[in-house]
Amino acid sequence: MSSWLTSLTRRASSRIPRRSRSVSGGASTSAPRGLRGVLFKVQSVLGGQASTLTIGTFLILTVITTTLLMLPVAAASGEATNLADAMFTAVSAICVTGLTTVDMATHWSPFGHTVVFLAMQIGGIGVMTLATLLAVIASKRLGLSARKMIAVDVDPSRLHEREGLDGHGMRLGDVKGLLRTVLISVIAIEAALAAIIIPRLLIAGLDPVDALWQGGYLAVSAFTNTGFVPLVDGLSPFANDPVMVFTIGIGVFLGSLGFPVIYALARAIKTSRRRRRGLTLSHGRVGMHAKLTLATTTILLVVGALAIAALEWGNEKTLGTQDVAYRPMTALFTSMMSRSGGFNTVDTSEFGGATLLVLDMLMFVGGGSASTAGGIKVTTLAILFLAAFAEARGDQDIVVYERRIPSDTVRLAVSVVLWGASIVVFATIAILTITDEPLEKILFDVISAFATCGLSAGLTSSELPDAAKYVLAATMLLGRVGTVTLATALSGTHRQTVYRRAKERPIVG
Repeated sequence: MSSWLTSLTRRASSRIPRRSRSVSGGASTSAPRGLRGVLFKVQSVLGGQASTLTIGTFLILTVITTTLLMLPVAAASGEATNLADAMFTAVSAICVTGLTTVDMATHWSPFGHTVVFLAMQIGGIGVMTLATLLAVIASKRLGLSARKMIAVDVDPSRLHEREGLDGHGMRLGDVKGLLRTVLISVIAIEAALAAIIIPRLLIAGLDPVDALWQGGYLAVSAFTNTGFVPLVDGLSPFANDPVMVFTIGIGVFLGSLGFPVIYALARAIKTSRRRRRGLTLSHGRVGMHAKLTLATTTILLVVGALAIAALEWGNEKTLGTQDVAYRPMTALFTSMMSRSGGFNTVDTSEFGGATLLVLDMLMFVGGGSASTAGGIKVTTLAILFLAAFAEARGDQDIVVYERRIPSDTVRLAVSVVLWGASIVVFATIAILTITDEPLEKILFDVISAFATCGLSAGLTSSELPDAAKYVLAATMLLGRVGTVTLATALSGTHRQTVYRRAKERPIVG
C-alpha cells in the first residue's frame, strides 16, 4: 500500500510542471524565438500588465514615427521638420485622429507620406492586434498570453476580468477567429473603397499614378477613421459627388463599428447559411453588444444629421452654399464624420456655435468599442441611458434585448465618462492658459483630439504654440489608449478583497 501511494504521488508531482506549461500556452522556461518572441520581449521590458504594455507600445511607436518624420528626406522641402510638428503628426497618425499642424498635401515628401500611411494603418488595426497577427502568421501558433493581450486590446474591461463579457461573443477561444476577421475585413474593405475612389479621382483629372496612390491613401484613411487627405484642395471639390461622399462615409461607418461587431455579423451570416443548407441546427444569433452598437450608432447618425441640417440649412458659409438637393447629404456626411471620421466637405470653422456644440457631443461619444473610432464609445452612452430608464421605472435590473447588464458594467461606463471628461477639462484649461483663442474653438479641438476625430474649428495650425501642440498630442494619445486602460495602468494591479464593508447610503440628487 505504501509503495502504491509513493508511486501515485510521484506520478502526480511529475505531471504538475507539464500542466503548468500547457496553461501558459506552450511557453517554456526559455523565451520564444523569432517573431513570436517580440511580444514576450516587449512585455518583459514594460512589465507583465497588459495596460502598461499597451501604453508603452504606443509610446515606442510614437518615438519611432516622430524620428522618421523629422528626417530631412521626409519633408518635401528637404529640411528637417521641427519636433513639435513631427510629433503632432506622428501621434495623430498612430492614434488615427487626423488633426494636423502642417499641410498634409504639400509638406511631406513621398517618404513622409509613406511613413504616415503605415502609421495610420498600424494605429487603425490596433497595435497589439497587429503585433499578434504578425506572430500568428510567422509561427502558425497563438499562445494563451497572446490571446489575453488581444482580448484586452479588443475589450479593455478584461483588464479587471469582470463578468458579463460574453454578450459580444468575444471569448479567448474566439481570438483566432477575430484575427482572421480583422485581416480579411481590412484587406477587403480597403480594397473595395480604393476600387471606387480611384476612378472618381481619374475623372477629376488626376494622372493614373497619383490616382492610384491617393485613392489607396484615402481608402485607408477612411476605414481607419484617420481623416488625412493627401489632396491639395481636400474633399471640397467632391462635395457634390454622391459616389465619393457615400463611399468615404461607408468606409468610416464600417471602421467605427469595431472588429467584434464585424466578426459577430460575419459569424451570424455564416451560421445562417449553414442552417439553410441543413449543416447545423444552431441559429445565427447576433450578440447584445453588436445589436447595441448598431442601434445606438444609427440613432446618433440620424439625430446628428437632422440637427446639423436644421441649424446650418441657411448658413451661406456652409450648407447654404449648396443646392437644396445636396444639403441633406452633406448634413449626413458631417454627422458621420463627427463620430470619428474627421473628413469634411465644408469648412468646419464656419459652423455656428449651436452646431459646434452638437458636434462636440457627437465627437465625445465617438464610435464602437474596439473600433478605429475614439470617444467614450456608443455602448457606454447606451448603458448609461438604459440605467437611467431602469432607475426611473424602478427596475432592479437593466435589461436590453432580453439580456441583463451587470452592475459592474454600469460602474465601468460611469468611470469611462468621468475619466474622459476629466481629460477634456484639464487639456482645455491648459491650452486656455497657453493661447488667447476663444473657449469655443479650444473646446472643440480638444474634444476632437480626445475622440480621435480630426475635425478642427481652426485651432490647429502652424501658428499654434508648441506647448499647446504637446498638450493636444497627449490628449490624442490618452484618447486612443482608452480611459479604462489608462485608469488600470495608474491604479496598478487589480485587487480583490475577501470581505465587504458595511453598507450606508448617502443622499443623491
